Amino acid sequence: MQIDKAGTTAYFSAIPNYNSAANATADLVDQLRSTVIPKAEHGTDMLARVGGSTAGYVDLAARISSKLPLQIVVVIALSFVLLILAFRTVVIPAQAAVMNVLSIAASYGVLTAIFQYGWLSGAIGLSSAVPIVSYVPLFMFAILFGLSMDYEVFLVTRIYEEWHRRRDNREAVAHGLAATGRTITAAAAIMILVFAAFILGGQRIIDLFGVGLASAVLLDALIVRSALVPALMLELGEANWWLPAWLEQRLPHLRVEGATARVGARHAPAERAVPEPSAG
Repeated sequence: MQIDKAGTTAYFSAIPNYNSAANATADLVDQLRSTVIPKAEHGTDMLARVGGSTAGYVDLAARISSKLPLQIVVVIALSFVLLILAFRTVVIPAQAAVMNVLSIAASYGVLTAIFQYGWLSGAIGLSSAVPIVSYVPLFMFAILFGLSMDYEVFLVTRIYEEWHRRRDNREAVAHGLAATGRTITAAAAIMILVFAAFILGGQRIIDLFGVGLASAVLLDALIVRSALVPALMLELGEANWWLPAWLEQRLPHLRVEGATARVGARHAPAERAVPEPSAG
């Protein structure tokens, strides 16, 4: 215990029996704040607070947990609006939002299984289960949503072009997937190798990002974009391109890679040459 010169403030150092990253240490902070300190303050003028690195991480985790839903809603809402402008449909943006959240949630599940439950933790050099740092899911969501949306736009843009060219949803999905599948797979393979290399760093936080990002890209590229999205678009048929008439009239026209311009030019009737008036 340490007391300041005025004799009004005392500092106590509490050393837990667990390491600072253990869940039991965070539980100790909660117990001190909710039970021990209120009992000690009862009937006195004493004011007690719990500080230190562990308490700081607990407070940070609580703040991030309270703000994460808002971040998710804002990001999904903005991407929903942009996709409506790009593809002029409300079905594709809704499908993209659900699929992106699905792939990100799956990567969170992989993180929980490996780091909190300890499944296959020895394969990445961990001796036991460890807690997930609170800000890792926050940053992962921002990064993974951007990558997932990139693959989504790349795939659907091609399908969108084929839809305007063929007016057959099944043909559009088949040709769009065939044209972009190899590129998406190659790009995803590069990102997976890059993120997996983070695991070699030997730092817990870096390992979290490496495992989470690599597993998310793997699941998103091989399962979500290559299987679930095309399958869902095939099932929905022409409903993929549904847009309410009142919304169609109010939306500005945003062309995706000039697809609308090329299709319009292809189907536009040829202009007739007007003969010049003869002299005389």
